[in-house]
Amino acid sequence: MNKKTGPKAGFLILKIFLKSSLSFFEVSFDRVYKDIYILENMTPEISKIVYVFIDASNLWQAQKAKGRMFDYEKLKKYLKERFFVLELKVFYYTAYPAEGTRTFSLDNKHKFFTYLKKGLGFIVRKKELKRIIIHDTVLGDSIQEKGNMDVEMTIDVIHYVNKYDIALFFTGDSDFLALINYLRNKNKKVYIFSSKNNISQELRTGSDGYIDVLSIQEDIWGRRLKNKKNVI
Repeated sequence: MNKKTGPKAGFLILKIFLKSSLSFFEVSFDRVYKDIYILENMTPEISKIVYVFIDASNLWQAQKAKGRMFDYEKLKKYLKERFFVLELKVFYYTAYPAEGTRTFSLDNKHKFFTYLKKGLGFIVRKKELKRIIIHDTVLGDSIQEKGNMDVEMTIDVIHYVNKYDIALFFTGDSDFLALINYLRNKNKKVYIFSSKNNISQELRTGSDGYIDVLSIQEDIWGRRLKNKKNVI
């Protein structure tokens, strides 16, 4: 047998190939981590049950950065295709201003909630923003509004834990790290969707994969924002 084409030559070629491949992944580690969800889903598998938990206040930061609103119908379609979904259930968490606390009508906001619920089948968890009076002897009294939905989201995540295979979180809040660890200990896959300027390092590295919504190539965006400063 010719030495150049014998078994030893074959092993040498394999060794060189593996060494080159490892070098490539070492150099590209950050990119590989960022796109880990793509690697996992390159080959279609058995369809999965996926539950999505959306922190609306966190997503707003990404929408401001993009200058456009999410099109939730397109986003739902994107998630179904990306994760080969058998069943997709979406929870949407938000707090809204009390009547009479804004100079503009809140009718469109409530119509939007109705659209998510009846039009797209979302489960909408909402509550009125809590108004807290802050007393300051120098600057005078002011009002601070709070509408944290972390507890409501956590209750749903745990209550339905036996219903889904994969949990998708649209949030960047590190307070959810303990919850994510809990899910992973129960052999659930957990992926985080947020944006680079609004994601904690703990959350980014503590899940099965992180996806920057601003880098998604598929069309998931809707109308342009008229005024980025109008947060609520």
